[in-house]
Amino acid sequence: MVEFSTIILQFAEQGEKTGWSYIEVSADLARQLKPGNKKSFRVRGMLDGFAISGMALMPMGEGNFIMALKADVRKRIHKNKGAMVQVRMEEDIDFKIEMPDDLAACFEFEPEALDFFNSLAKSHREYFIKWITSAKTNETRAKRIVNTINAMLRKWNYSRMIREIRG
Repeated sequence: MVEFSTIILQFAEQGEKTGWSYIEVSADLARQLKPGNKKSFRVRGMLDGFAISGMALMPMGEGNFIMALKADVRKRIHKNKGAMVQVRMEEDIDFKIEMPDDLAACFEFEPEALDFFNSLAKSHREYFIKWITSAKTNETRAKRIVNTINAMLRKWNYSRMIREIRG
């Protein structure tokens, strides 16, 4: 478990990360969490006493990592850009995202779509699954499953699919 204080930062113009709020994790701390690792990985712990799990640490070059802080997390800790936050974290070795049954059933009819889906990095498969499971209605969920299957058949990643949907 590593413990440190840091400031919540926000990207200005940074491609797809524009506007993201995040904290930075130094190369030294990242090595303590997962020695020799240079890829994204999941952590759990506390942000100002608020329990977190399954949060992604993403590499940003020169060994440093960032953890994006979505609006719901910032709301829970009552902090935004420029605020200090106390961090306690360790690698979340138990983190898993399960494929929803309805998505798995659709993949049974399109095995080549499932093959492409499984060829994606775990974090990229998670984008699709989170998008589907965050749907507020059954109708929206069904549309998202159809869009995901079609994207897999076209060999599109998540961001390409979203761009095509928005037209």
